[in-house]
Amino acid sequence: MVTFEECAEMLDEIADSMPTELFRDLNAGMSLVPQSKLHPQSQHGELYILGEYVRSSIGNSIVFYYGSIARVYGSLPKERLYTQLEKIMHHEVKHHNEHLAGCDDLGIWDDEQIEEYLRSNGITE
Repeated sequence: MVTFEECAEMLDEIADSMPTELFRDLNAGMSLVPQSKLHPQSQHGELYILGEYVRSSIGNSIVFYYGSIARVYGSLPKERLYTQLEKIMHHEVKHHNEHLAGCDDLGIWDDEQIEEYLRSNGITE
């Protein structure tokens, strides 16, 4: 697995390659934190939150969880990890832009993925 610093550099490079307009009103910025974060509906301790779009009283931000990324993608070669980081970045930026547009299609899709995960674990709501 790449180091925390290498992961941060990769995320910076990915963000720098994207149009700046996509980050409009992301006024609390983006951060990479060292911890991992389990999804609250994880059934067996295997469902990690890799990134998260956060809206709070201090502003809109995106948080990336290095510990989660390391647990899920830690065995990937650097090039393949970079591709996964791009996917995570694009996903979270899409959440931000959908919020600005007043829709939540990606949030609905995320919820559907969790419902499918729960069904596959024999849990029906």
